[in-house]
Amino acid sequence: MINIRKLESELWESADLLREGSKLSSQEYSMPVLGLIFLRYAYSRFKFVETEILKDRPVRNGRVLPVEASDFKQKSAIFLPEEARYDYLLNLPDDADCGKAVNEAMELIESQSTQLKGILPKTYTSFRNDLLKELLRIFNNSALNEINDDILGRIYEYFLNKFASAIASDDGVFFTPKSLVKMIVNIIEPTHGTVLDPACGSGGMFVSSSDFVNAEGINANSAMTFYGQEKVEFNAKLCIMNMAVHGLNAKIKSGDEANSFYHDAHNLEGSCDYVMANPPFNVDKVKSESTQNAGRLPFGIPGVNTKKEVSNANYLWISYFYAYLNDTGRAGFVMSASATDSGNKERDIRKQLIQTGHVDCMVSVANNFFYKVTLPCSLWFFDKGKKEELKDNVLFIDSRNYYTVVDRTLNEWTEWQMKNLNATVWLYRGETEKYQELISAYQTQIVNDCIELDSAFENISGMLNGYGNSLAEVRQQVADIIKQADDINQLLPLNEVLKHYTVELNEAFKAFVSYGDDLDKVEAKELAKSIDDTATTWDRFKKMLSTRVEEVVVQIKACRSVIKEAKWLTEKFADGIYVDVPGLCKIATIAEIEEKNWSLTPGAYVGVAPLKDDDENFEERMIEIHQELLTLQAEANRLMDTISANFEGLVI
Repeated sequence: MINIRKLESELWESADLLREGSKLSSQEYSMPVLGLIFLRYAYSRFKFVETEILKDRPVRNGRVLPVEASDFKQKSAIFLPEEARYDYLLNLPDDADCGKAVNEAMELIESQSTQLKGILPKTYTSFRNDLLKELLRIFNNSALNEINDDILGRIYEYFLNKFASAIASDDGVFFTPKSLVKMIVNIIEPTHGTVLDPACGSGGMFVSSSDFVNAEGINANSAMTFYGQEKVEFNAKLCIMNMAVHGLNAKIKSGDEANSFYHDAHNLEGSCDYVMANPPFNVDKVKSESTQNAGRLPFGIPGVNTKKEVSNANYLWISYFYAYLNDTGRAGFVMSASATDSGNKERDIRKQLIQTGHVDCMVSVANNFFYKVTLPCSLWFFDKGKKEELKDNVLFIDSRNYYTVVDRTLNEWTEWQMKNLNATVWLYRGETEKYQELISAYQTQIVNDCIELDSAFENISGMLNGYGNSLAEVRQQVADIIKQADDINQLLPLNEVLKHYTVELNEAFKAFVSYGDDLDKVEAKELAKSIDDTATTWDRFKKMLSTRVEEVVVQIKACRSVIKEAKWLTEKFADGIYVDVPGLCKIATIAEIEEKNWSLTPGAYVGVAPLKDDDENFEERMIEIHQELLTLQAEANRLMDTISANFEGLVI
């Protein structure tokens, strides 16, 4: 099985190392690199389809008929002339102009696809030959041939994400964080029909929608039609390439005609089954007259200043998203947190919107979900096909205290955290069967994780040469809990057992290393050799063992994380029935919202969660701080050794 995360990281590190040495900015480097990933995808797809075509290819005069462009068109694939194939470029002679050859390859591909005409980058002659050849080599990884697993689609998204963190603009237009995209898609559940993103950026909403329907066993291109508008042409090109890499068809318009404030570029008002977007927040200086002429304002225009400009366009976007929906359509979008209770004309628009009964759910999101900016935001959800019994209700979720810290400046939701928030919405909608399916998924995941852990423990115990015997009792505890557990609640005690496992493993490792270090070099080497044939020295074996232990600790942490999320969910909705949870969620009626002056701020309704000691998180953070301190001390010691050596080498 391919370790996709490891592959993503290795490819990025290799490619970014070349960028640092090339003196190219991230902006200059991103599009050409994404173009090469596309080129690699096109070749993998070409080889896959070619094999399918050749299976039943007619034979004439003892020879198989050669494949033609028309054969590929019938299978919705791009035919690649020889000079546009990745292996051709990879095997160019050393003295060939690699940049010119890649530019020509891009032009040849565009000649085969109207969707890609004028889209692919052709700036490769600005790259040094050695840099370009090395990039081609990096993306020639055999793992990228797994066309059916969408490996290259994942790699493209990963690189897009990494570039976004380097060159993201303040308004977040370039890239919407994946956890926000997936949350929107998971709640509006697109399965068919017309899907619009009028601020589509790099196309993340479309890709995530495709993933959602594919998981349901539905072919996205057959079931859905994707429409996008994107004013920034650079982003639109990224989007079209993104669609192509994922094998999706999309109708994308860009430039001035795609300025959503003034144009319904696809004429979709009142026609969309789903609308999703992350529009630029708090845009000012929008011409009010042009906006009114463009329509899509069912609740009127927001406040206009003396210059006849809409000074804040947030409620233009909100009105557009509602106006695009058909009679049963759903919308989900990101919006500035301040829009949930802004006053004056915006409050009047919000009042009309709430009174339709089509506001479905509001979610507050914590700071630091966007790259390079800290602004908080909210997720808004409309549903014109809302169940009759829910029309007087709005679900408010305050998730500002529920997220995972990626680093000091970035937060996100993990897959299980997204599922838990999604489950809150399911229960509000009365979809209890989906909640039960999630509980079953938790049980399966926890049991499978523990089985994998046990195999890893057995391997580590053997390498610890008897010092791992203390782990046997804990292993038995895990096995007993799994064997006797009838429901999710009986699996939850595994969290504490696995926590103890980490402690025992670290103690056993330290004791064994101390024992080996006390032996003389020959004995230590023989000890290492008796355990692992690949060990040539004690130091090498010790390093390898340390890596294995760290990998197992990471496995334990991942397993415990799943258990903790299962506990989070079952503690709140133990019976699989929706209840208001202080500090997290509340169903409010329209009358209650009116009492709050038509505010849609979740915090105004859910209240504050009761304080609870979190000894475990405190303990884990103290361990992390201790490890960071040890690392800093080690670096300081190395630095002092270097300084001392330099002083000794000085001749005064």
